[in-house]
Amino acid sequence: MKILVCISKTPDTTSKIAFDSSNKKFVEDGVQFIMNPYDEWYALVRGLELKEQLGGQVDVIHVGDQNSESIIRKALAIGADAAIRIDHTPVDSFDTASQIAEIAKSRGYDLIFLGKETLDHNGSEVGGLVAGLLDWPYIAYASKLTQQNDTAIIESELEGGVRVIECKVPFVMSCAKGIAEQRIPNMMGIMNSKKKPLEVISPIASEAKIEIEKFELPSGKASVKMLSPDNIDELVDVFKNELKIL
Repeated sequence: MKILVCISKTPDTTSKIAFDSSNKKFVEDGVQFIMNPYDEWYALVRGLELKEQLGGQVDVIHVGDQNSESIIRKALAIGADAAIRIDHTPVDSFDTASQIAEIAKSRGYDLIFLGKETLDHNGSEVGGLVAGLLDWPYIAYASKLTQQNDTAIIESELEGGVRVIECKVPFVMSCAKGIAEQRIPNMMGIMNSKKKPLEVISPIASEAKIEIEKFELPSGKASVKMLSPDNIDELVDVFKNELKIL
């Protein structure tokens, strides 16, 4: 079983977010980046579990510059066999997916895993785009996977129920809570990660599908407004004119 796990970097949730003077570019100075937790905790670990069950290889792939290599090495420390970095700063989800699909086409992967979304953009777009470019089935928000030979039984949660899908390889799957448990790299893994291959590949040409007009920070939280429990008219006025829910 040959598995490719897509990993991305995201700002740590405690980072202070800022944009440049044009409000079109995220300012990375002073920001601590981490591996996207959904990629790390769910997609990568489930891939490693399948390798332990069925044998094979788990590679990770990342689209980004050399500043991402510490994140890639962490994936190798957790247990991935090899890594691929496409030396490119993507402009949108389609760009990212195009770079990944181009590599996957020629390397004979059976499965491609990624997290259900990234913490920064929350787009949930790359998995579906990769599957479309490869003409593979795509299963989103998987919470359970049982794999036997070339057939998988996959569960994903829906509002009010669970969807069960049977699918043959190859396919692309985005992973959600429940499919695996986080693994912490140990000292042996960290030492071995330095010896594992990290291949750097030039990007393909890809046309941007979106144009950023501007970013906006959310407005600050309003102060607490205290109302007397006996003043129903004032409460109704707040609901109607300030909160706009009446």
